[in-house]
Amino acid sequence: MDRQNKIINIDQQGNEIHFVLNPEAEWPLGVPTGKMLTDTDRQSFVYVFDHESGYRYAYFSPDSWNGLVDVLLKDAQPILVYKDEKFPMEGLKEELQALIFNIEGNHNYGEEFSAAVEEAFQPVLEQVD
Repeated sequence: MDRQNKIINIDQQGNEIHFVLNPEAEWPLGVPTGKMLTDTDRQSFVYVFDHESGYRYAYFSPDSWNGLVDVLLKDAQPILVYKDEKFPMEGLKEELQALIFNIEGNHNYGEEFSAAVEEAFQPVLEQVD
């Protein structure tokens, strides 16, 4: 992982939640794929970009998960912000929701990661229970 490709700040503006990418990130990231993964070693959710040299990633560590919770609870539009540019992260909501419901009670992701996700996303998980 390029540790610089990390979300460093969250800002809500109307129905958009802006996830601010480290200004020292590897750029350009490429085209949003609409796919989201987990990196349990780094305790992160990962949004995937398609780049001419392969895939590139934006990492959501636990300190940015409150913004992800808000995206799901408020049905807000997730926007990646890099310097003065804004990029809608299509597919993030659907992918994230599928991941958190798959992670709940599933220690294949590692007990520490699963517990952290269950705690952070409890308001989302409660909506469905």
